[in-house]
Amino acid sequence: MTTLRDHLVQYVAARRALGASFYEPAHSLDHFLDFLADEQSDHITIALALRWAMQPADVERATWARRLSQVRGFARWMLAIDPRTEVPPARLLEARRRRNTPHIYTPQEIEFLMRQAAQLRSRTGMRALTYATLIGLLVATGLRPSEALSLDCNDVDLTNGILSIRESKFGKSRFVPVHESTRIALENYRSDRDRICPHRSSHAFLVGEHGQRLKASTARSMFARMSQAIGLRPARSGQRYGRGPRLQDFRHTFATDRMVQWHREGYDVTRELPKLATYLGHVDVGLTYWYIQAVPELLEAAATYLDKHTAPGARL
Repeated sequence: MTTLRDHLVQYVAARRALGASFYEPAHSLDHFLDFLADEQSDHITIALALRWAMQPADVERATWARRLSQVRGFARWMLAIDPRTEVPPARLLEARRRRNTPHIYTPQEIEFLMRQAAQLRSRTGMRALTYATLIGLLVATGLRPSEALSLDCNDVDLTNGILSIRESKFGKSRFVPVHESTRIALENYRSDRDRICPHRSSHAFLVGEHGQRLKASTARSMFARMSQAIGLRPARSGQRYGRGPRLQDFRHTFATDRMVQWHREGYDVTRELPKLATYLGHVDVGLTYWYIQAVPELLEAAATYLDKHTAPGARL
């Protein structure tokens, strides 16, 4: 007899065949099936889906909505197989996702994090080497964390100092030139990586202790622990890391630092923004404008610009 878990395997395979990595949804749905088993239910109901989606406490409503959306997709698949399946309505837990307020790292915080990463213990020393390199790469380039973790060895041209970002967010690809100091740091990492871990199970440039590609969830957890160790996140008991700065915030810091530098050097930031948008891989320069709100100096500069370029009595 084909079980719900068998159908989930088929569903995940179908989604991945269509091009989705589908790691987080597959992991969540596996837990959902554990929940159904505990409830002694062999089919999906709206009530059970809702109860499971709202299990995590102290999270935003958007998180509940995302979990329920994952169940909804699987339920649609199961409805064609098992007519008892109930598909949760699309707006049952609708919530507008709010952008997290970015944390702009200070140079001192970055230095502390780099030191903490370099002190991470592991059998071979690979963990400290990789996490220090990951943080340094994000600081120096403003890459999305997922882009850095997805880099293969062939994507890192250390002769010319160019990273190839392939089909990242919104399906965009781009080339990212890096500073000479970054190129040298990556070259040193490659040399140490190949010496410590010559036989790897992955083509990834950044690897874990056993030569495997780092998972995003693992990197986030490790970074949260490092942040706690230096006081950037509150200490919590058990496996909970609380709220605080994220790996993604290195991207925000890179963008705002670049705009502040332009402003201080007398450049028209609004004219320079399209260059930054292209470098960051934004599909719309409007997405890059959002970073201005993170730094009071940039907000003040924007207000000054409007005062100078808006005629008296004009309406915006």
